Amino acid sequence: MKLFMASLATETNSFSPIPTGWSGFREHLHTKEASRGGAGLYAAAVTVWRQRAEALEWEVVESLSTYAQPAGPTVRHVYEDMRDDILNDLKAAMPVDVVLLSMHGAMIAQGYDDCEGDMLGRVRAIVGRDAKVGLEIDPHCHLTDAMMENATAIICYKEYPHIDVTERAEELFTICADAAAGKTDPVMRDHDCRMMAMYHTPFEPMRGYVDRMSAMEGKDGVLSVSLAHGFPWGDSPRCGTRTLVITDGDAALAADRAKALGQELWDMRDDLRRFPAMDEGLDRAVASDAAPIVLADFADNAGGGAPSDSTFVLKAVLDRGLRDVAIGTFWDPVLVGMCIDAGVGAVMDVRVGGKIGPMSGDPVDLTVTVRGIVHDALQHLGKAAMNMGDCVWLETEGVHLVLNTRRTQTFHPEAFENLGIDLSAMKYVIVKSSQHFYDGFAPIAAEVIHLGTPGAITPDFANLPLTRRDGNYWPRVDNPFA
Repeated sequence: MKLFMASLATETNSFSPIPTGWSGFREHLHTKEASRGGAGLYAAAVTVWRQRAEALEWEVVESLSTYAQPAGPTVRHVYEDMRDDILNDLKAAMPVDVVLLSMHGAMIAQGYDDCEGDMLGRVRAIVGRDAKVGLEIDPHCHLTDAMMENATAIICYKEYPHIDVTERAEELFTICADAAAGKTDPVMRDHDCRMMAMYHTPFEPMRGYVDRMSAMEGKDGVLSVSLAHGFPWGDSPRCGTRTLVITDGDAALAADRAKALGQELWDMRDDLRRFPAMDEGLDRAVASDAAPIVLADFADNAGGGAPSDSTFVLKAVLDRGLRDVAIGTFWDPVLVGMCIDAGVGAVMDVRVGGKIGPMSGDPVDLTVTVRGIVHDALQHLGKAAMNMGDCVWLETEGVHLVLNTRRTQTFHPEAFENLGIDLSAMKYVIVKSSQHFYDGFAPIAAEVIHLGTPGAITPDFANLPLTRRDGNYWPRVDNPFA
């Protein structure tokens, strides 16, 4: 057997003013040797696939692996150049038995609403109908007809935060390897749930739902079950939640199970988590005697394409006169460089945040003391080390800010602790993230509050400014099935 594998991934926020170009991809990962080790989370899938294939004495051909931090649509020629690089490697590798791709599922480029479907269609045209083509994607995806028609198997991560990337890569390899050996005949069907929401899997009712999904696998001909959460801020005709089931040769069973899972999700819609507005959530934190209270600045999550420089929560903290507050991370390479030049102990007048656009709020002028500097800082998401670039700790009247040079969400307490901030001494810890922070911060938090903040990915699902799909979804309408 011969395996061809590659990875091309970014999540597109159609409303972000930040273009996704060469610098975004080359900053994080851009190599044809990602599976050889040391490339981090976004090489987890190809690393697993190489190990599995070589254990079976398969020939492995590895093409490009690349990832860009979520932002606006990818520049057309950048996407086309990377896509064609992978396709040219595939042509040179032919014939192949299995193609495995790691993509995001919500990548949009100029001129392409569906980069994953475009890639899969071109791959299928090269390899023919007999080769097995597998795709591992983020659940915050747009599951399209082109993807379904051209893939043998598609698998989404089940967990949010995404702590099961490796396990899903293992699952996809097994399904495609078994199919290539003639042991199974994977058939996929999906169901449109007509919902738009965020599904935080550590909490009920989603925890039980995901566990029931997993329990279905390996029984009665069901090979795999996924929930495509959808990415509400990607302006795609297929934006929204869909259930996906893969069975061994039984299309009717796959369709039936997908529909039943969709109905179950629909029935629990009123029990899904709600996000208090910013002031409501801050009131709740102030009223609590516990500490530290971890608050998520949901809408300024770089992992959803936000700038990570919004000032809405910072301004509210300052206006309320709160103390013992740690907040971060603010993306501001220029200010970080100035603070590094000034050095630890310097007292400076600075302008924080509000630089990228209206979703960033207004800049805030502060007099700060530089308390800490760290170069090439790391934080972890699970076992994966995530580069933050250079970081500085600024303090003003009991408010402690972390700024960095590499736009990224806050995953772990290390984002603060690297600089020497003692989070146990803080009353409030405010993280610019929607959910990936939870695995790292929940163990130290007296309480976690997700704030429905203003910004680039505000969780107002009933009023999303979508133009590429209809408005027939919950919660925009009470019953989209009527």
